[in-house]
Amino acid sequence: MPDILVNGVRLSYTEQGSGPETIIFSHSYLLDSRHFDPQIAALRGRYRCIAYDHRGHGRSEVARSGYEMENLYRDAVSFIEALGCAPCHFVGLSTGGFIGLRIAIRRPEMLKSLILMDTSADAEPPEARKQYRLMLVALRWLGYRPVVGRAMPIFLGPKFLQDPSRSHEVRQWRRRMMANDRQAMIDFANGIFSRESVFEQIDAIQTPTLVVVGEKDVPTPPEKARRMVEKISGAQLKVIPNAGHLSTVEEPAAVNAALVAFLDSQG
Repeated sequence: MPDILVNGVRLSYTEQGSGPETIIFSHSYLLDSRHFDPQIAALRGRYRCIAYDHRGHGRSEVARSGYEMENLYRDAVSFIEALGCAPCHFVGLSTGGFIGLRIAIRRPEMLKSLILMDTSADAEPPEARKQYRLMLVALRWLGYRPVVGRAMPIFLGPKFLQDPSRSHEVRQWRRRMMANDRQAMIDFANGIFSRESVFEQIDAIQTPTLVVVGEKDVPTPPEKARRMVEKISGAQLKVIPNAGHLSTVEEPAAVNAALVAFLDSQG
């Protein structure tokens, strides 16, 4: 995987496919860009598909600082500019969606369209922050094993977790979570969970927008997606049946169909 120095950090990325338009994929906390593999496989025949790993994740640099939400936004903007991708289609899931919203509000000229997946324009709810704070204390002192056991049903829906034919995938994503640098995940979590709300600003978004959410998403349930759709002019909503927070992995065919239909409508 190539990497590039942007905003003081080396970000690793994959690039597949070609075409006159580029899609940037921005992933969820605690995972990496590989959770977009099914979408890239479906779209690389017509688009230049670039998926990057956030600082501290995957193969990107484990930076000593810079995990605040505003700096993650600057990472993304600098990355897009460095690779000459603008205006691009931006696909962001969870943390990637937090970033995509901020780009659409502040730098709309960089986007051709915006796809928000399993994400929210709101600040982290106080009750969730309390729960996550306890998990981070456990991560610091006890390591990944007890924390990942709690995190799996937050990230993944019951259908996926309970399907015997997909147990190898469950184990694979568990291993990938546990492969991350522990301190980087603590710092990253503190950065994104303390983010400010941008909900009151999203009515300024004029970029064509699709909001995708898993029916069983726990951290960012469908009502959060509907609130964004009601606030963003012309936004479309697609609820993915049976999927949890990691809808791209759990129900890839349904997600791919939604993305293809939306992107085709932008021609």
